[in-house]
Amino acid sequence: MEIISFIWGHYLYIPLFNLLIVLYLSWAGFNLGVAIILLTIITRIVLLPFTILTERGRMISQRLRRELAEVRKDYAGDPVLQKQKIRELLKRKKIRPWAKAVVLGIQGLVLLLLYQVFLGGINSQKNLQLLYPNIPRPDFINTQFLWFDISQQNLLLAALVAGFLFSLMLIEQWNERRQLSQGEVLFMIFFPASIFLVLAFLPASKSLFVLTSLVFSAIVALIAALIKLARKKADANQPPASANQGGQSNSKK
Repeated sequence: MEIISFIWGHYLYIPLFNLLIVLYLSWAGFNLGVAIILLTIITRIVLLPFTILTERGRMISQRLRRELAEVRKDYAGDPVLQKQKIRELLKRKKIRPWAKAVVLGIQGLVLLLLYQVFLGGINSQKNLQLLYPNIPRPDFINTQFLWFDISQQNLLLAALVAGFLFSLMLIEQWNERRQLSQGEVLFMIFFPASIFLVLAFLPASKSLFVLTSLVFSAIVALIAALIKLARKKADANQPPASANQGGQSNSKK
């Protein structure tokens, strides 16, 4: 336990706290809420390769569901051949579920570290003594962001996170254009509701972190969708290969 505590303190908590204060004193303009937003963006940029893999896996999963439905329909009369075709299809698709686990795991770790920062009071002498010698020690850290204090609970911000999450899930289901099962409908309702209940009892800084991360994910998903749409248009504008070959053969004659 002492080793875990040492690693947690010296290699995770203290570096993150110092980075947060550096952001607060520089780019955030002495606004802790802005510093948390910047910290979230930095975290997501570091995790961007895993985020791209996750988004790619999500798109593959959407196509995979449609292809699986077609295989089940085409080989409905032969269960043995159906299972064989499904195995072949799953083997061809390279989905990396561990990438999403890495993104969620590291974000969860940062959330825990932020919770510890605010747990003992960010202005406490215990925290300020952890600053590195080359970092100026602020006399007081302002926790006011917009109209609320991010060190206190805020139901409105927690509700905004839950509502935004529900909207993202709704858009994703609409893009898939398929009938939802009863379990999926219940999940879409109760998952955002449970997120709201958790964030409602935590300082608003956690809601701010989660909301910024969700917006970042939405931007990545939007860029991926635009790239996918551009590729579809490019493929549609390309003439069929057979037509090109036919034209070449006619010119040779």
